[in-house]
Amino acid sequence: MRSRRSVLAVPGSNPRFLDKAQTLPVDEVFLDLEDSVAPAAKQEARKNIVTALREGDWSGKTRVVRVNDLTTQWAYRDVIEVVEGAGEFVDCLMLPKVQEPTDVVWLDTLLTQIEQAMGHEVGRIGIEAQIENARGLVNVDAVAGSSRRLETLVFGPADFMASINMRTLVVGEQPPGYVEGDAYHYILMRLLMAARMHDLQVIDGPYLQIKDVEGFEKVARRAAALGFDGKWVLHPSQVDAANAVFSPTQEDYDHAELILEAYDYYTSVEKRGAVMLGDEMIDEASRKMALVVAAKGRAAGLTRTTSFTP
Repeated sequence: MRSRRSVLAVPGSNPRFLDKAQTLPVDEVFLDLEDSVAPAAKQEARKNIVTALREGDWSGKTRVVRVNDLTTQWAYRDVIEVVEGAGEFVDCLMLPKVQEPTDVVWLDTLLTQIEQAMGHEVGRIGIEAQIENARGLVNVDAVAGSSRRLETLVFGPADFMASINMRTLVVGEQPPGYVEGDAYHYILMRLLMAARMHDLQVIDGPYLQIKDVEGFEKVARRAAALGFDGKWVLHPSQVDAANAVFSPTQEDYDHAELILEAYDYYTSVEKRGAVMLGDEMIDEASRKMALVVAAKGRAAGLTRTTSFTP
Protein backbone atom coordinates (compact mmCIF):
# COMPACT_ATOMS: atom_id res chain seq x y z
CA MET A 1 0.00 0.00 0.00
CA ARG A 2 1.28 3.45 -0.90
CA SER A 3 1.12 6.08 1.81
CA ARG A 4 -1.60 8.60 1.00
CA ARG A 5 -1.96 10.66 4.18
CA SER A 6 -1.80 13.93 2.24
CA VAL A 7 -2.99 14.11 -1.37
CA LEU A 8 -2.16 17.45 -3.00
CA ALA A 9 -4.29 18.74 -5.87
CA VAL A 10 -2.32 20.75 -8.45
CA PRO A 11 -3.85 22.36 -11.56
CA GLY A 12 -2.01 21.23 -14.67
CA SER A 13 -2.50 24.63 -16.24
CA ASN A 14 -0.19 26.34 -13.73
CA PRO A 15 3.53 25.56 -14.24
CA ARG A 16 4.47 27.52 -11.11
CA PHE A 17 2.21 25.34 -8.95
CA LEU A 18 3.60 22.22 -10.63
CA ASP A 19 7.11 23.30 -9.63
CA LYS A 20 6.05 24.21 -6.09
CA ALA A 21 4.33 20.86 -5.54
CA GLN A 22 7.63 19.03 -5.95
CA THR A 23 9.00 20.73 -2.83
CA LEU A 24 6.12 19.98 -0.45
CA PRO A 25 6.21 17.02 2.00
CA VAL A 26 3.07 15.34 0.68
CA ASP A 27 2.60 11.62 0.11
CA GLU A 28 0.76 11.99 -3.18
CA VAL A 29 0.42 14.69 -5.80
CA PHE A 30 -2.31 14.56 -8.40
CA LEU A 31 -1.78 16.77 -11.42
CA ASP A 32 -5.23 17.86 -12.48
CA LEU A 33 -6.76 18.07 -15.93
CA GLU A 34 -10.35 18.25 -14.74
CA ASP A 35 -12.20 20.83 -12.63
CA SER A 36 -9.25 23.13 -11.89
CA VAL A 37 -8.44 23.53 -15.61
CA ALA A 38 -10.57 25.67 -17.92
CA PRO A 39 -11.76 24.00 -21.15
CA ALA A 40 -9.59 26.24 -23.31
CA ALA A 41 -6.50 25.38 -21.24
CA LYS A 42 -6.80 21.59 -21.17
CA GLN A 43 -4.61 20.85 -24.18
CA GLU A 44 -1.79 23.03 -22.86
CA ALA A 45 -2.24 21.54 -19.39
CA ARG A 46 -1.56 18.05 -20.79
CA LYS A 47 1.76 19.28 -22.18
CA ASN A 48 2.63 20.96 -18.88
CA ILE A 49 1.95 17.75 -16.96
CA VAL A 50 3.98 15.56 -19.32
CA THR A 51 6.92 17.98 -19.04
CA ALA A 52 6.63 18.21 -15.25
CA LEU A 53 6.51 14.43 -14.86
CA ARG A 54 9.47 13.84 -17.16
CA GLU A 55 11.70 16.66 -15.93
CA GLY A 56 10.61 17.22 -12.32
CA ASP A 57 11.84 15.65 -9.11
CA TRP A 58 8.91 13.83 -7.50
CA SER A 59 11.04 11.74 -5.14
CA GLY A 60 9.06 10.13 -2.34
CA LYS A 61 5.70 11.05 -3.85
CA THR A 62 3.03 8.99 -5.55
CA ARG A 63 2.50 10.60 -8.97
CA VAL A 64 -1.11 10.72 -10.13
CA VAL A 65 -2.86 12.50 -12.99
CA ARG A 66 -6.59 13.22 -12.78
CA VAL A 67 -8.09 12.99 -16.25
CA ASN A 68 -11.49 14.32 -17.25
CA ASP A 69 -14.52 12.10 -16.78
CA LEU A 70 -15.34 9.74 -19.60
CA THR A 71 -18.53 11.55 -20.63
CA THR A 72 -16.43 14.48 -21.88
CA GLN A 73 -14.62 14.98 -25.17
CA TRP A 74 -11.29 15.32 -23.36
CA ALA A 75 -11.01 12.05 -21.45
CA TYR A 76 -9.55 9.72 -24.08
CA ARG A 77 -6.98 12.29 -25.23
CA ASP A 78 -5.99 12.94 -21.61
CA VAL A 79 -5.17 9.27 -21.10
CA ILE A 80 -3.41 8.80 -24.44
CA GLU A 81 -1.25 11.93 -24.33
CA VAL A 82 -0.24 11.57 -20.67
CA VAL A 83 0.55 7.85 -20.80
CA GLU A 84 2.26 7.95 -24.19
CA GLY A 85 4.19 11.07 -23.18
CA ALA A 86 5.17 10.17 -19.61
CA GLY A 87 3.68 6.80 -18.74
CA GLU A 88 6.86 5.53 -17.10
CA PHE A 89 6.64 8.43 -14.64
CA VAL A 90 2.95 7.94 -13.72
CA ASP A 91 1.92 5.78 -10.77
CA CYS A 92 -1.87 6.11 -11.13
CA LEU A 93 -4.58 7.84 -13.08
CA MET A 94 -7.54 9.26 -11.18
CA LEU A 95 -10.90 8.92 -12.91
CA PRO A 96 -13.49 11.42 -11.63
CA LYS A 97 -17.27 11.05 -11.48
CA VAL A 98 -17.22 7.26 -11.54
CA GLN A 99 -20.79 5.96 -11.57
CA GLU A 100 -20.55 2.38 -12.83
CA PRO A 101 -17.92 -0.39 -12.75
CA THR A 102 -17.80 -0.14 -16.55
CA ASP A 103 -16.29 3.35 -16.17
CA VAL A 104 -13.22 1.84 -14.49
CA VAL A 105 -13.15 -1.05 -16.98
CA TRP A 106 -13.01 1.51 -19.81
CA LEU A 107 -9.94 3.17 -18.31
CA ASP A 108 -8.30 -0.18 -17.55
CA THR A 109 -8.82 -1.32 -21.15
CA LEU A 110 -7.46 1.89 -22.65
CA LEU A 111 -4.42 1.79 -20.37
CA THR A 112 -3.71 -1.80 -21.38
CA GLN A 113 -3.88 -0.93 -25.08
CA ILE A 114 -1.46 1.99 -24.65
CA GLU A 115 0.95 -0.02 -22.51
CA GLN A 116 1.02 -2.80 -25.08
CA ALA A 117 1.57 -0.34 -27.93
CA MET A 118 4.35 1.48 -26.06
CA GLY A 119 6.06 -1.65 -24.77
CA HIS A 120 5.43 -0.72 -21.13
CA GLU A 121 4.69 -3.19 -18.34
CA VAL A 122 1.00 -4.01 -18.59
CA GLY A 123 -0.91 -3.27 -15.41
CA ARG A 124 1.75 -1.18 -13.65
CA ILE A 125 -0.26 2.05 -13.73
CA GLY A 126 -2.94 2.01 -11.06
CA ILE A 127 -6.38 3.64 -10.97
CA GLU A 128 -8.05 5.85 -8.38
CA ALA A 129 -11.84 6.05 -8.66
CA GLN A 130 -13.52 9.23 -7.50
CA ILE A 131 -17.10 8.84 -6.24
CA GLU A 132 -18.99 12.09 -6.70
CA ASN A 133 -22.72 11.42 -6.95
CA ALA A 134 -25.54 9.24 -5.69
CA ARG A 135 -25.30 6.70 -8.50
CA GLY A 136 -21.61 6.22 -7.86
CA LEU A 137 -22.19 5.62 -4.15
CA VAL A 138 -25.04 3.16 -4.74
CA ASN A 139 -22.78 1.22 -7.12
CA VAL A 140 -19.59 1.59 -5.07
CA ASP A 141 -19.27 -2.09 -4.13
CA ALA A 142 -19.25 -3.09 -7.80
CA VAL A 143 -16.93 -0.22 -8.66
CA ALA A 144 -14.46 -1.30 -5.96
CA GLY A 145 -14.22 -4.78 -7.46
CA SER A 146 -14.08 -3.74 -11.10
CA SER A 147 -10.33 -3.82 -11.84
CA ARG A 148 -7.09 -5.21 -10.47
CA ARG A 149 -5.54 -1.82 -11.19
CA LEU A 150 -7.82 -0.10 -8.71
CA GLU A 151 -5.91 1.14 -5.65
CA THR A 152 -8.07 3.81 -4.11
CA LEU A 153 -11.58 5.18 -3.72
CA VAL A 154 -11.75 8.95 -3.39
CA PHE A 155 -14.67 11.00 -2.05
CA GLY A 156 -15.59 14.04 -4.14
CA PRO A 157 -17.76 16.06 -1.73
CA ALA A 158 -18.68 19.15 -3.77
CA ASP A 159 -20.23 17.36 -6.72
CA PHE A 160 -21.73 14.78 -4.37
CA MET A 161 -23.44 17.42 -2.24
CA ALA A 162 -24.90 18.98 -5.38
CA SER A 163 -26.07 15.60 -6.70
CA ILE A 164 -28.19 14.92 -3.60
CA ASN A 165 -29.44 18.52 -3.28
CA MET A 166 -27.71 19.07 0.05
CA ARG A 167 -28.62 22.56 1.26
CA THR A 168 -25.19 24.10 1.72
CA LEU A 169 -22.54 26.02 -0.19
CA VAL A 170 -19.67 25.18 2.18
CA VAL A 171 -17.70 22.05 1.30
CA GLY A 172 -16.59 20.02 4.30
CA GLU A 173 -18.77 21.52 7.01
CA GLN A 174 -22.11 20.26 8.26
CA PRO A 175 -25.04 21.70 6.28
CA PRO A 176 -26.98 24.49 8.02
CA GLY A 177 -29.79 23.04 10.12
CA TYR A 178 -28.05 19.69 10.67
CA VAL A 179 -27.40 19.97 14.39
CA GLU A 180 -27.16 16.33 15.51
CA GLY A 181 -24.68 13.72 14.30
CA ASP A 182 -22.71 13.89 11.06
CA ALA A 183 -24.42 14.42 7.71
CA TYR A 184 -21.54 12.67 5.92
CA HIS A 185 -21.21 9.61 8.15
CA TYR A 186 -23.18 7.23 5.94
CA ILE A 187 -21.34 8.36 2.81
CA LEU A 188 -17.92 7.94 4.37
CA MET A 189 -18.78 4.56 5.86
CA ARG A 190 -20.15 3.24 2.55
CA LEU A 191 -16.92 4.22 0.83
CA LEU A 192 -14.86 2.72 3.63
CA MET A 193 -16.71 -0.61 3.60
CA ALA A 194 -16.44 -0.97 -0.18
CA ALA A 195 -12.75 -0.12 -0.11
CA ARG A 196 -11.86 -2.53 2.66
CA MET A 197 -13.92 -5.33 1.13
CA HIS A 198 -11.55 -5.19 -1.84
CA ASP A 199 -8.35 -4.25 0.04
CA LEU A 200 -8.33 -0.70 -1.35
CA GLN A 201 -7.36 2.56 0.27
CA VAL A 202 -9.92 5.33 0.73
CA ILE A 203 -9.31 9.08 0.70
CA ASP A 204 -11.47 11.91 2.02
CA GLY A 205 -12.06 14.90 -0.23
CA PRO A 206 -10.98 18.52 0.15
CA TYR A 207 -11.77 21.16 2.75
CA LEU A 208 -12.18 24.38 0.79
CA GLN A 209 -11.69 26.90 3.62
CA ILE A 210 -7.93 26.80 3.13
CA LYS A 211 -7.10 29.41 5.77
CA ASP A 212 -9.02 27.55 8.47
CA VAL A 213 -6.44 24.96 9.49
CA GLU A 214 -8.31 24.19 12.72
CA GLY A 215 -11.44 23.41 10.71
CA PHE A 216 -9.42 21.24 8.35
CA GLU A 217 -7.96 19.27 11.24
CA LYS A 218 -11.40 18.72 12.77
CA VAL A 219 -12.81 17.30 9.54
CA ALA A 220 -9.67 15.26 8.87
CA ARG A 221 -9.83 13.71 12.35
CA ARG A 222 -13.40 12.57 11.65
CA ALA A 223 -12.25 10.65 8.57
CA ALA A 224 -9.12 9.33 10.27
CA ALA A 225 -11.14 8.07 13.24
CA LEU A 226 -13.32 6.02 10.90
CA GLY A 227 -10.27 4.47 9.26
CA PHE A 228 -9.65 6.59 6.16
CA ASP A 229 -6.10 6.58 4.83
CA GLY A 230 -5.75 10.26 4.01
CA LYS A 231 -7.28 13.48 2.77
CA TRP A 232 -6.90 15.95 -0.08
CA VAL A 233 -4.95 19.11 0.61
CA LEU A 234 -5.41 22.25 -1.46
CA HIS A 235 -2.80 24.51 0.13
CA PRO A 236 0.60 24.11 1.80
CA SER A 237 -0.95 25.19 5.11
CA GLN A 238 -2.97 21.95 5.20
CA VAL A 239 -0.09 19.55 4.50
CA ASP A 240 1.43 19.20 7.98
CA ALA A 241 -2.01 18.83 9.53
CA ALA A 242 -2.96 16.02 7.15
CA ASN A 243 0.30 14.15 7.68
CA ALA A 244 -0.07 14.40 11.44
CA VAL A 245 -3.75 13.45 11.62
CA PHE A 246 -3.37 10.36 9.45
CA SER A 247 -0.23 9.13 11.21
CA PRO A 248 -0.31 7.25 14.53
CA THR A 249 1.28 8.94 17.51
CA GLN A 250 4.73 7.74 18.51
CA GLU A 251 3.21 6.14 21.61
CA ASP A 252 0.59 4.24 19.61
CA TYR A 253 3.14 3.15 17.03
CA ASP A 254 5.54 1.85 19.68
CA HIS A 255 2.71 0.01 21.39
CA ALA A 256 1.58 -1.61 18.14
CA GLU A 257 5.09 -2.84 17.35
CA LEU A 258 5.41 -4.12 20.91
CA ILE A 259 2.19 -6.12 20.57
CA LEU A 260 3.38 -7.65 17.31
CA GLU A 261 6.76 -8.62 18.73
CA ALA A 262 5.30 -9.99 21.95
CA TYR A 263 2.57 -11.95 20.18
CA ASP A 264 5.08 -13.49 17.81
CA TYR A 265 7.26 -14.56 20.74
CA TYR A 266 4.47 -16.04 22.83
CA THR A 267 2.82 -17.94 19.97
CA SER A 268 6.03 -19.29 18.43
CA VAL A 269 8.23 -19.85 21.49
CA GLU A 270 5.80 -20.47 24.34
CA LYS A 271 2.99 -21.78 22.09
CA ARG A 272 0.32 -19.65 23.75
CA GLY A 273 -2.38 -17.80 21.85
CA ALA A 274 -3.65 -15.39 24.49
CA VAL A 275 -1.27 -13.79 26.99
CA MET A 276 -0.77 -10.75 29.17
CA LEU A 277 1.43 -7.89 28.01
CA GLY A 278 1.75 -5.84 31.17
CA ASP A 279 -1.84 -5.23 32.24
CA GLU A 280 -3.23 -5.89 28.76
CA MET A 281 -4.42 -9.19 27.33
CA ILE A 282 -3.37 -9.71 23.71
CA ASP A 283 -4.51 -12.32 21.22
CA GLU A 284 -4.96 -12.75 17.47
CA ALA A 285 -7.46 -9.89 17.30
CA SER A 286 -4.94 -7.65 19.05
CA ARG A 287 -2.34 -8.62 16.46
CA LYS A 288 -4.63 -7.65 13.58
CA MET A 289 -5.35 -4.26 15.12
CA ALA A 290 -1.66 -3.70 15.80
CA LEU A 291 -0.78 -4.55 12.20
CA VAL A 292 -2.91 -1.64 10.98
CA VAL A 293 -1.32 0.91 13.30
CA ALA A 294 2.20 -0.41 12.72
CA ALA A 295 1.79 -0.29 8.95
CA LYS A 296 0.60 3.32 9.07
CA GLY A 297 3.50 4.23 11.33
CA ARG A 298 6.07 2.62 9.08
CA ALA A 299 4.57 4.34 6.04
CA ALA A 300 4.83 7.65 7.89
CA GLY A 301 8.52 7.03 8.55
CA LEU A 302 8.26 6.46 12.31
CA THR A 303 10.93 4.41 14.08
CA ARG A 304 10.58 2.41 17.27
CA THR A 305 11.69 3.79 20.61
CA THR A 306 10.86 0.68 22.66
CA SER A 307 11.56 -3.05 22.43
CA PHE A 308 10.02 -6.22 23.84
CA THR A 309 11.64 -8.17 26.66
CA PRO A 310 10.08 -11.56 27.55
